[in-house]
Amino acid sequence: MGSFSFTKNAGENVFNENKAASEKTDLILAHLKKYDLIPDNMTASFEGEKLIVEGEVNSIHEKNKILATAGNIHGISEIEDRITLAGATVGSTWGADSPNPESATTNEPVAAVDIASNEQFYTVKKGDYLSKISKEVYGNANKYPLIFEANKPMLKDANLIYAGQVLVIPPLEG
Repeated sequence: MGSFSFTKNAGENVFNENKAASEKTDLILAHLKKYDLIPDNMTASFEGEKLIVEGEVNSIHEKNKILATAGNIHGISEIEDRITLAGATVGSTWGADSPNPESATTNEPVAAVDIASNEQFYTVKKGDYLSKISKEVYGNANKYPLIFEANKPMLKDANLIYAGQVLVIPPLEG
């Protein structure tokens, strides 16, 4: 949970700036649903340039994909993350000691989950391309398909990324 900044003037045009906040919210939710990214329990509200998303998802990957796809909508400069993970409990750590919430020992809900410990975000800079980003984050340019797959359907072509776009960087397995 927390707040994430995005480049307001980058991304897919989903709504007209002159629309009411409720109309913008409906268009954003429809955009995410067309990609099958959000569950039925997901809600959102729009305040100025900030999108507030709430709901429950099954994995950190689902959560980050929702945040990145919504944040890459033209006109959104910030997302307030109120998404929780199903089954996450107090005592869950998302690091090397406990890679998933099922390994926790109590049944109380988690207040927040550290996104950076499992997946991170990368803001594309001018001149970046996926293999260059892969080399930077993984030390291996040939791992770029992992980044591409983690960002589908937002990315439709591995060669089409733009400065200001925020990508999900999944962890390397093993």
